[in-house]
Amino acid sequence: MNSSTSGDAALNSARRERDLAELSDDEEVDLVVIGGGVTGAGVALDAAARGLSVVLVERKDLASGTSSWSSKLAHGGLRYLAKLDFPIAWESAVERGHLMSRIAPHLIRPLQMLFPLHPGVSRFDAALTGAGFFAGDALRVLARTSESLLPHPSRVSTPTVKQLAPGTATAGLRGGLLSWDGRLVDDARLVVAIARTAAAHGARILTYTAATRMERGQVHVTDQLTGADHTIRAKQIVNAAGVWADTLSDDVELAPSKGSHLLVPAERMGHPSVAITAPVPGHFGRFVFAVPWDDGLVMIGLTDDPHTGPIPERARPDEDERTFLLDTINAVLQKPLTPDDIVGSYAGFRPLLKSKGDSSADLSRKHALLRDPDTGILTIVGGKLTGYRRMAEDAVDAVVKAGGLKARPCSTTTLGLVGAGTPKSGLPERLVRRYGTDAETVAAYGADDPARNEPVRSGIPFTPAEIRFAVDHELAVTVEDVIDRRTRWGLVDADRGDLAAAVRRHAPELIETTQEEG
Repeated sequence: MNSSTSGDAALNSARRERDLAELSDDEEVDLVVIGGGVTGAGVALDAAARGLSVVLVERKDLASGTSSWSSKLAHGGLRYLAKLDFPIAWESAVERGHLMSRIAPHLIRPLQMLFPLHPGVSRFDAALTGAGFFAGDALRVLARTSESLLPHPSRVSTPTVKQLAPGTATAGLRGGLLSWDGRLVDDARLVVAIARTAAAHGARILTYTAATRMERGQVHVTDQLTGADHTIRAKQIVNAAGVWADTLSDDVELAPSKGSHLLVPAERMGHPSVAITAPVPGHFGRFVFAVPWDDGLVMIGLTDDPHTGPIPERARPDEDERTFLLDTINAVLQKPLTPDDIVGSYAGFRPLLKSKGDSSADLSRKHALLRDPDTGILTIVGGKLTGYRRMAEDAVDAVVKAGGLKARPCSTTTLGLVGAGTPKSGLPERLVRRYGTDAETVAAYGADDPARNEPVRSGIPFTPAEIRFAVDHELAVTVEDVIDRRTRWGLVDADRGDLAAAVRRHAPELIETTQEEG
């Protein structure tokens, strides 16, 4: 694994202000990237690692859009095999292997996926699903992902199903099918790690900096915190604004798809150690998942519904979406979940390219590069989280060629993100699972005051040390940055206020903001 720490990876407000102040009309950078989601951060890292001078501008926080509202799964392409979309399935399997084995093994780990064979699953459908699992495993082999990392799928007995997922319904249960996939510890944490790694390679990461106008060779931006305007001169510009990309380019036409998720206490489902897979009736190859998270939560998702109209800054499932998710997962549970079991929820929007398909679930997840003939600006849209690295590679290849830039070859297939590596022994396991080798830095905040390494409150697992690390190293600028994207515990509605109060106590310099919900 290549080193990811060729420079300082610490991102904070002081560095942001310095980087913004140093931009002048006299300087021309190789590349400006607009958008601080996984795609934009990936482009910034790929370009910076090739030796290009890079500025990334994001109008809000890192991962404040789609990239923090995913299902937290690094899929290997099984769903796309079911649709006979072999190129996407292959790309997903290859990129999942890169992520789990070299790029971010500390942030993306193996997850067992259990498909209970309850009476609603016919033997024919079970056979087809099993064949799909083995086809997916064949892709894993071809992608050279180790069997020790993602074992072969298998058929398991009814007692094993109950051991792995105690909440599963037992009436008529015929055992289950077990496969393996990748699970992100946290999608927003992945984006922050990519951005920090890009910064370590010299990229300037400017959050709360809105691109107000783009033209050939320059981007006009406004510092959202001070109101100051700046102009950044650039040889090449990439629009990676996700579901907002079409607001920056008239040549982009998107058909956003809404994916909704629910959070329930793990104890309510018997503390499953596997992701429970429930088929969506009438849609072969489409599932609802109940995925165990760290810290005692289970995520149930996801929907795939077309969205029209403006994209809200913060969205939640509507009543129909909540009902769909509960009804689908309840079909495989012994004790059905009710709306009262939901402790939090969220929804995100995928930037899918508009096509002739009737359903957003049928739109391709292929990514596309669109060049504006008048301004030369390159827009990258479509794709999926698992494939962000390949999207970034293609985009940087395109800007290097178009701009005649001198750049080293792409190295991101083996470039480990900050935190990758072997952590120091004796560190708290929970910190190691979230921060990798950075767990030592987080724990060090409690060297003089051990209380900093204790939870901020009973029932909230995050510590003052983690709050300070978010501010000093992870570019948390506002209270909401910490509770919504660095810790994610702000998703638990009942605890959101107490966590916000703790953040204010331990990081009083943070700014207060509000987000509209839709």
